[in-house]
Amino acid sequence: MSRGRIEKALSGFYYVNIGSEVLQCRARGKFRREGTSPLVGDWVQVRELGNGEGFVETIEERRNVFSRPSAANIDQLVVIASAAIPVTDPYLIDRISAIAALKDCRVLLVLNKCDLDPADELYEIYRASAIPVVRVSAATGEGMEELRCAIAGKLNAFTGNSGVGKSSILNALEPQFDLPVGEVSRALGRGRHTTRHVEMFSLGADTWVIDTPGFSSFDAEELDLELKQHLPETFPEFASYLDDCRFVGCSHVKEKGCAVLKAVKEGKIPVSRHRSYLRMHEELKSLKEWERK
Repeated sequence: MSRGRIEKALSGFYYVNIGSEVLQCRARGKFRREGTSPLVGDWVQVRELGNGEGFVETIEERRNVFSRPSAANIDQLVVIASAAIPVTDPYLIDRISAIAALKDCRVLLVLNKCDLDPADELYEIYRASAIPVVRVSAATGEGMEELRCAIAGKLNAFTGNSGVGKSSILNALEPQFDLPVGEVSRALGRGRHTTRHVEMFSLGADTWVIDTPGFSSFDAEELDLELKQHLPETFPEFASYLDDCRFVGCSHVKEKGCAVLKAVKEGKIPVSRHRSYLRMHEELKSLKEWERK
């Protein structure tokens, strides 16, 4: 048996890096019977069959699991956004950030296309938040070294609404990737997805990236009962105020004596972040306990 990590999943095959080589593996039928399956990012035990092939026998305990992208053990979610075409809605950033926080995953916001628009409004919102933010341009190379340092030594998943330049940034970080880049439709203000499957790409020094489909795929599957129960905790800016509300069980929506609302009013929490919290709270409040997955 050999230990390795799944770098790619495609057409029922799992490509497992065991250090000396990458094995093309099938998964044992027991996983299907148990209602699970190996994912990109999984650490696994494989049985080698020779000729570069093998079987995935066991999956090691996971740090986290994401439904879309179908990946495990992600250290950092890198949210690519833009104030050029297409323009990213802060709510999308905040929704993804809340999901990541629930799953013990760091978040890094990357504002791309800053050669076209410096994204000052988004930059100011998140510079005042608990989410680190960097400005880059895949076209000119601006900010790429800062981004490289921010993702070093981690398994990063790149996500963002289509057309913001995820694949362009990966190509700028490592030209050998030569990933296909979609043209952005000016009429629609969005791009076409160019990413067809989930795959880890190495940037050296134990730094990995996963290019994923856009926000439309990062959908309501992740907006579940667990997120409803822990929503305030997924907004790090709220943390130092949560115990100071007048009433136990405060929802931080409109209650009197709410310390979070007071902090928003005083400018200590960005208004945009709290607005996203309210929108998520509204979306989640209809979920019932019996709907738990």
